[in-house]
Order: sequence, then structure tokens, then C-alpha cells
Amino acid sequence: MRLEPITWERLADALAAHVDGLDPGDGGPWLKVGVDGPPAARPEEPAALLGDALRLRGRAVAVVGTGGFLRPASLRYEYGKEDPDSYYSGWFDTGALWREVFAPLEPGGSGRILPDLWDPVRDRATRSPYTRLAPGGALVLHGPFLLGHWFPFDLTVHVGLTRGALARRTAERWTLPAFERYDAEVAPADTADVLVRADDPRHPAWTGIR
Repeated sequence: MRLEPITWERLADALAAHVDGLDPGDGGPWLKVGVDGPPAARPEEPAALLGDALRLRGRAVAVVGTGGFLRPASLRYEYGKEDPDSYYSGWFDTGALWREVFAPLEPGGSGRILPDLWDPVRDRATRSPYTRLAPGGALVLHGPFLLGHWFPFDLTVHVGLTRGALARRTAERWTLPAFERYDAEVAPADTADVLVRADDPRHPAWTGIR
């Protein structure tokens, strides 16, 4: 797999230009981009840059993180606080993402999405107000384990780390088996439309848009 050096700013501009050329087709008047990656790869940062680049092109944007859609602690910690299988398949409320983020952006939808649902620190609903994404706008969703759920993305970006870099940069080392399972079952580096390697966050490299 050939990777070429790129800056985060150039990456955001290239992705924004690609998104501008996409036709949502039967997916409704909104475009949907997934920026996937483990917390150690900081996918929220390129997602924010992409959002800014799209806004400069005159497009309405909603940048949403899956960290705001965690399940309650009683469900996340049902098998202990450091269970990698629960982290992989039970921490993130994919049902709420479908209901509150993707469903309103389906054909005939209202465009009225919820930016977050659950505060993991207080372990209660955030009660954030809904926001309306104008037709022609773009959703940029970021977080780990985004691929493999059949989310209706028009473009997927995986911000990945080699196994060694992931181990060095992951504070919660008990989560590492979850990412090994994700690589084995979903192969995000191969299935995403764009792979960005961020072992050195100052010098990312990418495959281009495949």
C-alpha cells in the first residue's frame, strides 16, 4: 500500500473538494462523511478541519462525535470497567446514532439532528438542543469503530496507526484487544475510501481517495 506525505490542512482541502463533487443520489439532500480512528489517532482533529474546509466552500456542516453517544455506565460496565469486548460492541449507542443523527438525514427527513445524547462524566442525558442541518449540508461523524455498522456514509476516512504506534500512544491499554478485533473483523485500513497513517501526528501520510 503506497502512502504519500500530506499535511492535515491539505488533507482537509482535498477531502472537501471531493465531497463538493459528490452526488448524494438516493441518500437524500445531505452528504455524510465518517472519520474513523482510535482515540490515540485523534480523528476529531481532521474531522474539525474538514468541517472548516467545507464551510469555507459555503456548505452547512454538522461535526458530531460518537463520544457524545455513549451508553449509560450501567450498560458500558456490565462486565467490568476494562472489558475490551464491551468497549468494542457495547459502549457506543449505535441505535441512538441511527435514530438521532442518520434517520433525520434520510430522504424526506427533517434535517433535525441531535449533536450529542449522553454525558459520560455525569452519566446522564446532556439535554442538548436539536440542530437543523440545511439541505445540501454535510454531516461529519468522527470516532472509533465507525465502519461495519452499515452507516450510510458517502465518504469514509480511516485515521490509523501501526500496531506499535497504537500501543505507545494509547493510555487505556486494556482497549488494545478491541482495536485488534476491529482490524481483524472489519479491516478499516482496506475498506475505508481514504486511509491516513498518523504514526507521527506532525507528518501524516495518505493513500489518496480510492
